Amino acid sequence: MARNNNGFTLLEVLLSVSIIGMVVAVSMPVYVGMLTKNDLDVAAATVAQSIRRAAIRSQGVDGDTGWGVKVQNGASTIFKGNTFASRDTAFDETTSVSPNITVSGLSEIILTKFTGVPVATGTLTLATGHDTATISVNAQGTVSY
Repeated sequence: MARNNNGFTLLEVLLSVSIIGMVVAVSMPVYVGMLTKNDLDVAAATVAQSIRRAAIRSQGVDGDTGWGVKVQNGASTIFKGNTFASRDTAFDETTSVSPNITVSGLSEIILTKFTGVPVATGTLTLATGHDTATISVNAQGTVSY
């Protein structure tokens, strides 16, 4: 009599599970690296847009004063005033940035009333363990990253 075997043997199931486990183990570092790179790209775009928004508010003389941007680990804040320390906190617009990103360089950008040009120029560097993004602000107020 012929036997009709339906199903899988224990060996076939274990082999399938081990192959899936190896594929996951190999692809996990690539996935984590892509997430980190994406966080850095989003943070750079967010900070650049914050600087541009503060420039527009300064040019529009919103609140009869200049505006600025303060970039810290974990957040980017658009503020009303000539310094972050003496700002009017009621007008703060804070956007969160991945806490895995460290900030160095020009971390406070002040934009003058009417013209929207920065008081100080330079570069702001956002970094993760392996990647960096540099945001430059020139004397005309152009933001590039």
